[in-house]
Amino acid sequence: MASFNGLGLNLGNLSRLSDAESRSISPENPTGEKAMGARAEPEPATSPARELGRGWKVRPYIIIGAGETATLADINGMGAIQQIWMTPTGPWRASILRIYWDDSPNPSVECPVGDFFACGWNKYAQVSSLAVCVNPGSAFNCYWEMPFRCRCRITMTNTAERQMILFYQVNYTLTEVSEDAAYFHAQFRRVNPLPYKQVHTVVEGIAGRGHYVGTYLAWGVNNNGWWGEGEIKFFIDGDGEFPTICGTGTEDYFCGSYNFDVGKENGGYREFTTPYSGLAQVIRPDGLYQSQMRFGMYRWHIMDPVRFKRDLRVTIQALGWAGDPRRGAKFLPLQDDIASVAFWYQTLPHVPFPPLQSPDYLRIV
Repeated sequence: MASFNGLGLNLGNLSRLSDAESRSISPENPTGEKAMGARAEPEPATSPARELGRGWKVRPYIIIGAGETATLADINGMGAIQQIWMTPTGPWRASILRIYWDDSPNPSVECPVGDFFACGWNKYAQVSSLAVCVNPGSAFNCYWEMPFRCRCRITMTNTAERQMILFYQVNYTLTEVSEDAAYFHAQFRRVNPLPYKQVHTVVEGIAGRGHYVGTYLAWGVNNNGWWGEGEIKFFIDGDGEFPTICGTGTEDYFCGSYNFDVGKENGGYREFTTPYSGLAQVIRPDGLYQSQMRFGMYRWHIMDPVRFKRDLRVTIQALGWAGDPRRGAKFLPLQDDIASVAFWYQTLPHVPFPPLQSPDYLRIV
C-alpha cells in the first residue's frame, strides 16, 4: 500500500500509512519542535510544580496583557493545521484570532474568538459539529483542515481592558501539500443595527478560485415577532443584481423549518446541534436587563461547498412580519444586530479584509 500525505483523513483511510510528521504547539512546547516539550523550569516560589520539577505541569497557559498581541504559533515549512483547542478567559468578542499563510502581510483569518468557534454571545453553548465543537465549560475546538506551503502564523490580540489567560494547543503535521489544495479563510462582520431595507453582507470582495464552506450568525433581535424570513444569496462569478443561489428563508438555510418553533407548550424555540448545521444557542429575555432574544446558528457546507472560479459575494436579508402572516400581513425589513463569520477556501493572494471595527463597536451589550 502506497503512503500518502496525511491530509483529509477520514474513517475510510484512517488505516493508511503516511510520511507526515505529527507536531503540536502549546505553552509547554511553543515552537512545536521534536522533543522540545515540557522543558520549562518551575518558579521555586510560586509554581504548583515547584516540588515536582521540570517535566511536570509547569507552563500550561500564557497571559496576554490588555492591548497586547501574542503569537500562538509560527511554523515554517509545508504542512497542515489539523486541530486547534483553546479556552480563553475574558470577553470573547474582545479576543481577536488571526491566521497568516505563507508570509502574507494580510491575515486570511480575522475573527473574534467566540464567533470563530460558533459561540458568539460570550456565553457557553454546546456545539457538536464536524468542523467545530464547543464543550463544557469553555472548550473551543476547531477541525477545519488548514494547509500551508511555507509558513503558518497564528496570533491572538486582547483588545479588552484586562489581561486574559489562554490555554491552547495547535496540532498539525509537516507534510507535502498537493497543488490543488486551497487556503482556509474566515472573515467576521458585524452591523448593529442593520440599516432599514439594507441586507447584511456576510462577505464580499472574494477574488480568486475556491469554495465557500460555512456560515455562522450571531443574531440579536430588536423587534417582537419572528425575525427569520430573510433569504441568503450567493452571487457567483460576476453575478450582478440577481444571484445564482437563492435560499428560501433564514431557518431553511440553517436546515431548520417553521421558525425553529416546536410550539409554546414545548418551549418554543428549540436548540439543536448536528454535524452540518445547528441553532446552538437561544438566549431568552430574563425580564430585566437581558431584554432581547439572541440566537447563534451555523451551517457548514462540507457536503455541498459553493464553488467559485473568479469571485463571490454572500448576503442575507433581515425580514419579519408587519402583522399576522395568517391574515395577509406583509414583510417588514428589520434593523437587527447581526454578526457573521464566513468560512471559505481559496487561492492566494486574497483581497485584504475591510478593517475590523473598534472594540467598543464590537462589544456585546
